[in-house]
Amino acid sequence: MSALVQSFFDHASSTFSYVVHEGAGSVCAIIDSVLDYDHKSGRTGTEQADAITAFVQQQQLTVQWLLETHAHADHLSAAPLLRSRLGGKIAIGEGIRQVQAAFKAVFNLEPAFRLDGSQFDHLFTADEVFTIGHLQARALPVPGHTPADMAYVLEETMIFVGDSLFMPDVGTARCDFPGGDARQLYQSIRRLLAFPAQTTLYLCHDYPPAGRGPQSSISVGEQRQRNIHVRDGIDEANFVAMRTARDATLPMPVLLMPAVQVNIRAGQLPPAETNGVRYLKIPLDHL
Repeated sequence: MSALVQSFFDHASSTFSYVVHEGAGSVCAIIDSVLDYDHKSGRTGTEQADAITAFVQQQQLTVQWLLETHAHADHLSAAPLLRSRLGGKIAIGEGIRQVQAAFKAVFNLEPAFRLDGSQFDHLFTADEVFTIGHLQARALPVPGHTPADMAYVLEETMIFVGDSLFMPDVGTARCDFPGGDARQLYQSIRRLLAFPAQTTLYLCHDYPPAGRGPQSSISVGEQRQRNIHVRDGIDEANFVAMRTARDATLPMPVLLMPAVQVNIRAGQLPPAETNGVRYLKIPLDHL
């Protein structure tokens, strides 16, 4: 049976989440889920997670994996909420340890916060092979945006690329967060674009310009022909120069501070303080 992909788009963060399965009654994986968060009020919500939950239950799917492509800086993960509802293991690339180390210092997190990735149920090693039901999958490291970025290759015909690549008219991800590296990102993207031209790339985000709606997937061949940052003919030196100059002009993502604090905990909120309330930190004049 071939893989089926159901996408869910969160307009607030321009994020695509996915449920990958083989049909009604099969095993599935949920990729890059979103927990709604209103930064003005500090309140969380479950609209996005509710939509995924409803689909999984309607299709009578069994959740095996809750996959994160990286520790997102633009939305909070709903993985723990979905695990509590539907089961499954929360997994990410082993590079999360580097991200945890960098941001524990930034946020001066509690001494008990561990830097070994043990908040997640599973850490993928480079090119680790795993299954989603009967589907063959592989964890492909694509660092550059962050050290923890992992793409998930399914049946060698489709790849969930995280934030490495966007639609051709949008380009590529920024590399100016702690641990980011434009040279690494270029090399990671060329690794993705070395797959056959018909391979389908599923994106984590789309920021469509006026005139088109959000689009979740595109082929390797189309990226190689049209991507404004990394199409064929653009070499590493030119990409690094462009990416470095562009990143210097970009504002911080609106949800960077809350998202990273939560996502390096595998989506768990910080522990409650003595008054029973959970708090997120905002370092002043630091980043």
